[in-house]
This record gives sequence, C-alpha cells and structure tokens, in this order.
Amino acid sequence: MKLAYFDCRSGISGDMTLGAVIDLGVPLSFLNSSVRSMLPLVSIDVEQVNRHGFRATLAKVSVPEEDVHRHLSDILELIDRSSISSSSKEHASGIFHLLAEAESVVHGIDVEAVHFHEVGAADSIVDVVGAVVGLEYLGVEHIRCSKVPTGCGTIRIAHGVCSVPAPATVELLRGIPIEASEVPFELTTPTGAAILKYYVQQFGALPSMTIETVGIGAGSRDLQEQANILRVLVGELDDDKPNLLSATEQIPNRLREPCGIHHDHAGHHHGVQTDIFSTPKPKAVTTETVWVLETNIDDSSGEIVGHCIDRLWKASPLDVWTTGVQMKKQRPGIMLSVLCRCDQISELENILFMETTTIGIRRWSVERTILRREPCQLKTPWGYIDAKRLTLPDGTEKTSPEFESAKKLAIEKGISVREILSSSQTSE
Repeated sequence: MKLAYFDCRSGISGDMTLGAVIDLGVPLSFLNSSVRSMLPLVSIDVEQVNRHGFRATLAKVSVPEEDVHRHLSDILELIDRSSISSSSKEHASGIFHLLAEAESVVHGIDVEAVHFHEVGAADSIVDVVGAVVGLEYLGVEHIRCSKVPTGCGTIRIAHGVCSVPAPATVELLRGIPIEASEVPFELTTPTGAAILKYYVQQFGALPSMTIETVGIGAGSRDLQEQANILRVLVGELDDDKPNLLSATEQIPNRLREPCGIHHDHAGHHHGVQTDIFSTPKPKAVTTETVWVLETNIDDSSGEIVGHCIDRLWKASPLDVWTTGVQMKKQRPGIMLSVLCRCDQISELENILFMETTTIGIRRWSVERTILRREPCQLKTPWGYIDAKRLTLPDGTEKTSPEFESAKKLAIEKGISVREILSSSQTSE
C-alpha cells in the first residue's frame, strides 16, 4: 500500500503541502493545467530555498489582485467546473466543507453564510486543489501524520488579533493530537489543519515502511528557532501490520456533530451538499503496537508519586496507573505503569528517573485493539456536553459522555454532575 507520512515538526499549511508534493515529483505543468481549468489567470512557480540549513521547495502562487470574499458554494462551483478528476473534485470539496463547518461553529452561523476570507482567496484555493491532485498523481492510498504543533503568540486575521492557534484551526484540530511549541508563529493554518482533518486517520510515530521518495515543502517564513518545513515521506507500508485501512475504507474525518440530532444526508441541515461523506465507513476496530513502561517504588512519598504522575500526563501518554504491590522485606509499595507510543519512551523514562527514586524501568511492546471513535455532543436539559461516539465490532454504536465537560456544565448551572450524566444518557 502506498503511504504518505506527514512529518509536521513545524506544522502544516496549504503552501507547505503544495511545495512538498511538487518536491515529490509532481510535474509543475500538470499542476498548472489543473488549477488553470478552475482559475485561468493563476500560475504556480517554485523556488529552491534554505530553511535553517535545510533545502526545501517553496511553492509560489501568482494570482491577479482581487477583492473577493467567496462563499462555500462559490468555491465548490469553481472546483466542479475544473478539469480535475472526479475523485480530486470530491476530495477538494470535502476539505472546503470542513473549513466551512469550522467557520460556522466559530461564528455561530449557517455554513452557507460563511464568508471565506484568507482561505477563500485564489492562492489558498490553488494550494488545496494543487495538493489534492498532487497526492492523487503520486498514487497515495493512505496518509499518516505526526503530532501537530500549532505555534504560539498572536496573529492578525480578518476579524482582528487572535491567539494562535486561530479559532477555525482549533475547531479543525478537535480529536487530533497536537504538540506543544514555543515558536511565536502560526505554524499550523486552517488550510493545513483541514487537509489533515480530511485525509489522516492515524497520528503518531513513523510507521514501518519502505521509503521511496521524500518531499520537503517550505513555509513562507525562515524561522530562527527551527527549520520551517513540512517533510512528506512516500513509500510502501509493511504488509504485516494488521491495523491498516484499505483505500476504499478510508473516509474524510468530520467535525463533531451532536449525538442523536438528525442531519439530513442531502446536507439540508447546513444548506449545502454533503454526500461526499457517504463513502464506506472504516473498520470498527483497529489494532496497533504500543509500549508499557513499569517500575516498582517503595521509598517515595505519595506526594512525590503524585507529582510524577502529573508530569507524566503532561507528556501525553496513552495511560498512567498505579498498582499496590508487596516488595522486598515485606515493604508495601506501588507499581507505576505507563502506556505510550514508541516515540514517547525516552521522554517518559526521563520523567520517571527524574521524579522518582527508581533505578530501573521495565518495558515491553503490546498489541491493543481500539474501537473506532469520533467526538460528538450529547443533549441535556441544560445544554450540550462533549462525548465520544464509539462503534462496536458488530457495527452498533454507543456514546460515552466526557466527565470534564459534564462537570463544567454542572458548575455553570449549579446542579450535580450526576444529574447531567443521567439525563445525557437518555437524551435524544
């Protein structure tokens, strides 16, 4: 299976993605022909640049000056009348649907009422469509991605100054693992986040694969702190991994919807067509290899262990737990266990050594089976709370409310968490 792995060490944007697919070998003439069938006066050029000592391809989109704020329907019409393949039209439209849904959540308006500003400009449209047709040209069947840093600080957008990540970016990154970054710059843009939201179903370390080509796309700014690049590795995924989804089983990731609220499959809830999401669902369960780190402690206070656990959780492991054990000389102790991904082992072991008295840590790999899940909301008499929609192996679904969201609503309304949870379980 042809895999593309997005190494987003410095985030992702539309132009970085376009630069990476060009660097992977997609002909510039092919890309220009594709986008000019949609916007005749635009052109894509490239420049080889240096980003913090690394070579990268900078995609430069030349567009005539325009003062246009497009709606979703305007962009979908441009895509529909282009000469790109039907599957590329579907994917490009799906990405802009996600962008529109994110903006509608941020501004509290209907999807079709959303006025695209930055992402509705011709260069952003070219970035998305160019990336989509480029990935199809390369024959990519499956996409995985690293954790996604967003940067920090503030930026100025059409609605004024706001914190990084921008509001629409936050909506698009729901359910996606992000990585802390102190770079005072918008590393991940709404366009980049939408591309990931649409295509990527698995986030984490570089999987077992045979690398064939590497594409490096440059960001527009040369950062002082690190190389502002997006690295995309393309090759064959190892066949012995049981957790893969076939190309026909992949579907675009969607923004969350309230559980139990009917959404017309024709798209009338949002006022736009959404039948591009009617592709077959992915498998209800997947398996993956993760790691267990474990150590026994009998000479640390409860406060010290609690502090260590707090630090471990901040490093975003999959799970942390303690077990009471009987140790040498009949001393009571605890076994501190951590479940994590391979690329997290070093950081988590350093925390264990630094914050406890342990002198040794056991570790081994394990296989785990995971139910397919997606974020949603449950309705209660006092408002909505966050939840997860889980799909069981037989295809049936169940929802699980998020305790922290229920607690927040309970505090706001002056009622018990128990009332929130009991009412949400039966609300439709």
